[in-house]
Amino acid sequence: MKRVRIGLTLPQGWLDEFPSARPNEQFLFCKRVAQAAERLGYDAGYVYDHFVPYYGGNTGGPFLEAYTLLSAVASVTSKLRIGQVVTCNSYRHPSLLAKMTSTLDAISNGRLEFGIGAGWFEKEYLSYGYRFDAASARIEQLDESISIIRRMWTKERASFEGRHYSIRNAACSPKPVQVPHPPVMVGGGGQRLMEVVARHATRYNHPFGTPRILEEKVALLERKCRAIRRDPGEIESSVLLRVLVGRDGDEIKQVISTLKKKNESITEFILRSKDSIAIGTPDEVAGYLERYRKIGISYFIVNFVGLSRSLGMLSTFSRKVAPSLR
Repeated sequence: MKRVRIGLTLPQGWLDEFPSARPNEQFLFCKRVAQAAERLGYDAGYVYDHFVPYYGGNTGGPFLEAYTLLSAVASVTSKLRIGQVVTCNSYRHPSLLAKMTSTLDAISNGRLEFGIGAGWFEKEYLSYGYRFDAASARIEQLDESISIIRRMWTKERASFEGRHYSIRNAACSPKPVQVPHPPVMVGGGGQRLMEVVARHATRYNHPFGTPRILEEKVALLERKCRAIRRDPGEIESSVLLRVLVGRDGDEIKQVISTLKKKNESITEFILRSKDSIAIGTPDEVAGYLERYRKIGISYFIVNFVGLSRSLGMLSTFSRKVAPSLR
């Protein structure tokens, strides 16, 4: 069984956690979390590639841009790996993305975890002036994009002629520090996307999937790998999960009381969240995550819910939950 690794999502200025904070204060909190995570032994810090908050119906709240933020995080950490869950392929031409990620790997001294997906948030696309193509086209674009990025990472001059993208004798210098190239984590689901995962990925990531869903996706990925004669063992399976962990029941209730709806009880919050958030004491959360371990998930990316209300979650998880998974 593969060694378990654990990353976490870094704060980007979520609207519900920073209703009146200045932009610099939002970054300083992100910095504080990243540096604490590094001290506590988390493997990596990840950010979402969105321009606005993508949940709750309010897209006008503060949200720090992914790659700009990661460059800053790289400069205030030294061991924590940095990545995206996941880059929206549509928002940057693959040749530019190859250059950006190569630069990020260079300035972080080989700490890039490159995550990428086909994109999905139609409202954000249209708001920012991006064309929102059909899912089949976006997956084709993703396939071509990863091909271009890997060529530019590894070849002195790269050329590619595709249906959606083309480059000619494109140079990408400096190259990434990591050899042969940084990890490629493809995120999402669906039959055709899993074909892209099988062709290109070193890691697969499913966002917020239940153990049952992940079991189905891992089995589907294995079939797609065998169809192209690739060893499925070459691809690590990972999951992005929301977690609310407390030292005891009282701390859990205290955090929930700041998150629940005005007329909602703590019990009602727990009931409506049971399929989307792993809530509980360290033993309860570890038991839930162990269900993923049993189906071969070896990489967890934790989105801590209510982190600004209880920064102690970072240490509670790393000291009480993580050891039971490793």
